[in-house]
Amino acid sequence: MCLADSSLLAERARLLGLHNLALRPYTPGEQHRHAPGALTVLHSPLAVSSHPGRPDARNARAVLELLDRAVEGCVSGEFDAMVTAPVQKSCIMDAGIAFSGHTEYLAARTGARRPVMMLVAGTLRVALVTTHIPLRAVSSAITMASLEDVLEILHRDLRKWWHIAAPRIAVCGLNPHAGESGHIGDEEIQTISPALERARSRGIQAEGPLPADTVFVPHLLARYDAVLAMYHDQGLPVIKHAGFDRAVNVTLGLPIVRTSVDHGTALHLAGSGRADAGSLLAAIRLAIELTAA
Repeated sequence: MCLADSSLLAERARLLGLHNLALRPYTPGEQHRHAPGALTVLHSPLAVSSHPGRPDARNARAVLELLDRAVEGCVSGEFDAMVTAPVQKSCIMDAGIAFSGHTEYLAARTGARRPVMMLVAGTLRVALVTTHIPLRAVSSAITMASLEDVLEILHRDLRKWWHIAAPRIAVCGLNPHAGESGHIGDEEIQTISPALERARSRGIQAEGPLPADTVFVPHLLARYDAVLAMYHDQGLPVIKHAGFDRAVNVTLGLPIVRTSVDHGTALHLAGSGRADAGSLLAAIRLAIELTAA
């Protein structure tokens, strides 16, 4: 089932030559069976008409209303999971709305204390301690408390959703060579190692801090169920290189299942019919797997 503006979907279907696509209205409480060539749509109108590749800040609140409705349905049990397409963050911020991304927004809407971003491509799972912040702010954002929280959530959700009884987590250092015993930064000594010790005392199998340039070597990676990277561009380039067309963004720490694509809006491809839907299909499949387990 899709949450969207029905008229927008109909117009895009015509543009792409999908003349046989049937759009069926969603009615809460009714059984909606999937059928080839048909899409059930919960209509939520845009404020103004949309043009391919040209986001309009006047539609920013309509986009957030879609997210709010999806959250409402997932929390109430009406929906089993949420799969989100990419969103143009700058468009929402241009409307004067503070918005750093789906992850933080959904956490606020569900009352989750700390969301954790994790990218998944097959058996490769990479979670992040920090997400969309400037590189110069990363070091101060990594505290013992925040690192322990993220490890607890990662450990718990690997057990809850993937049914891994005793998850093995590889934890990256922040600095090159994991600090080289304090010669290239002391965050590993002052913050990361003590946090890992405390996590291990609570039964979490967290190994590190490990040099980020070697932890992804295949024979080392095979030892672990997930890798915890310290910042966005430390971990995500690896997983996107490994499986850009099949990687999925999963938000841990929420009371609901939420998956998403691992890429941005690709505005230059909007309306062209040339966009690769592989990551979206993978996100849908993973949401089904997690809720069916």
